[in-house]
Amino acid sequence: MANETHDAATLAANAAHGAAPAADHAAQSAGMPQLDVTTFGNQIFWLLVSLVVIYWVLSRIALPRIGAVLADRQSTIVGDLNAADELKAKAKAAEVAYEKALTDARSQAQEIVGKAKAEIQKDLDLAIAKADAEIAARTAESESRIDEIRAGAAEAVEVVAKDTAAELVAVLGGKADAATLAAAVSARLKG
Repeated sequence: MANETHDAATLAANAAHGAAPAADHAAQSAGMPQLDVTTFGNQIFWLLVSLVVIYWVLSRIALPRIGAVLADRQSTIVGDLNAADELKAKAKAAEVAYEKALTDARSQAQEIVGKAKAEIQKDLDLAIAKADAEIAARTAESESRIDEIRAGAAEAVEVVAKDTAAELVAVLGGKADAATLAAAVSARLKG
């Protein structure tokens, strides 16, 4: 539709100038207007002007902005890498400090355990010594009681043996005096 309007405007202009509309129209419709040799000079001029304007806009406005953005990105990347290296070094230092603290804590814990064991062993030794002393005292007391009981039992056995011997002699129809019976029983008990 734009071509028709352009063609109509061209025909009207040619008619006003008195030119033959059919011949002009045939010359224009012969091909693309960009390839019309008569307009090459204008086209080249405007091409050069457009290229210079584009070059100027790119070199003065766009490329400096792009360069600034790239420089900012590069500095940000370098800064981030440096910060990452610093953090990595700090992390390694923290890990070394942690390992040292852990080793120190373990050695302190072993010292505390050793001291506690020594104190417990000392208390245990004291308790064992006290218990041994009590056991020895009770054993001595028990042995003295056993000796008393043995002595009492031996006396009781001797008395019972004398009484039993006197009764046996009497039952069997014999006569024995107490001194003879006591000597016989004592001799027999001694072995």
